[in-house]
Amino acid sequence: MHTDPDYSCAYVTIKTNKEIEGYGLTFTLGRGTEIVVQACKSMSYLVKDQNVSEIFANFGSFWRKLTSESQMRWLGPEKGVTHLATAAIINALWDLWARIENKPVWKLLTDLTPEQLVSTIDFRYITDVITREEAIKMLKDNEKGKSEREKILKKNGYPAYTTQVGWLGYSDDKVKHLCEKFMGLGFTSFKAKVGQNLKDDVRRCQVIRDTIGYENKLMLDANQIWDVDESIDWVKELIKFKPTWIEEPTSPDDILGHAKIADQLKPYGVGVATGEMCANRVMFKQLLQARAIDYCQIDSARIGGINEILAVYLMATKLGVPVCPHAGGVGLCEMVQHLQMWDFICLNTTIENRVIEYVDQQHEHFEHPVRVQNACYMPPTSPGYSVKLKDECIKNYTYPNGEQWKYMFSEGLFQKPLF
Repeated sequence: MHTDPDYSCAYVTIKTNKEIEGYGLTFTLGRGTEIVVQACKSMSYLVKDQNVSEIFANFGSFWRKLTSESQMRWLGPEKGVTHLATAAIINALWDLWARIENKPVWKLLTDLTPEQLVSTIDFRYITDVITREEAIKMLKDNEKGKSEREKILKKNGYPAYTTQVGWLGYSDDKVKHLCEKFMGLGFTSFKAKVGQNLKDDVRRCQVIRDTIGYENKLMLDANQIWDVDESIDWVKELIKFKPTWIEEPTSPDDILGHAKIADQLKPYGVGVATGEMCANRVMFKQLLQARAIDYCQIDSARIGGINEILAVYLMATKLGVPVCPHAGGVGLCEMVQHLQMWDFICLNTTIENRVIEYVDQQHEHFEHPVRVQNACYMPPTSPGYSVKLKDECIKNYTYPNGEQWKYMFSEGLFQKPLF
């Protein structure tokens, strides 16, 4: 579906009069990033000159204020470009809060009392699934053992799976080589893209299974390319490869379509996973209520940032659906690790059927990139949300005035923007 991505991001820096800064981003695929940047600028008046202590003391209310600006909201209530911009701003605020507290975000979340954490969430539109009081109780019920789980996390890390092995267009030899490489690094879960040509999918899945065996997990990702019935028929042709899930089989907005696919594939032991392009907590609520997904894939650069993502974790936990975050993009691995680690320590207390996507690219641009050892994310130790870009990256790649862009324009490798 996304055949020519130019991995990019809209990057937000929030500065304070105490010389502490917060950094946030939302992931994009190139063209259109300037629209997200303009949305961030249009919303910035809601943040400028605010007292950070007051924001964090009433974070849920502030989040609602940011997402309910009466004129901007008309462009799409909690969806689309304005919500991507919201995520970038909110992510920067959480990074700022963590830096003020001198903690990584996962530790900041873990150390908040249940009441404090729940106060960051806007429960409007989701109280038919979970209330503030229920959320507080869930967190309080799991307070016992938090310190032990934190020690386990620091020692062992959090399990990852790789998407590197199965990109469309790779030769069979390359697929085999990559499977062997990542098995050597300790990975036991692998994901392959499917959906353009069934014959090719069968061949590529066979290559992967021949290499990784059936003791390891194989997940499939269609990136929204099929209609509903086509999804069911296509995946049935791949059942012999025993996929754990089919990811994004159809339109991310089609709740009932996903429910039908999940129902039809359940007898074959294939789950449905989606969420990386889900617009907001309300759509997640419906996907969960309809039993339309077996794996909930939150995205750290969407649905209004951490505040709204926490609401999805709570709903998924109550309804018994494991969260396995999407992380295939700029800064996504860096961010989602914090959320999943908090989930293990404070909410679900288990890693069973839970795993974080890992893509081995773009990490070199960050001051504190992810650390993956023996196929596990190791807990970040530096304060913040792990998405502060290196100064040299900003100098070289900021569009359109970065050094790399100037070179491309001068060589005719890219058309200079008109704006």
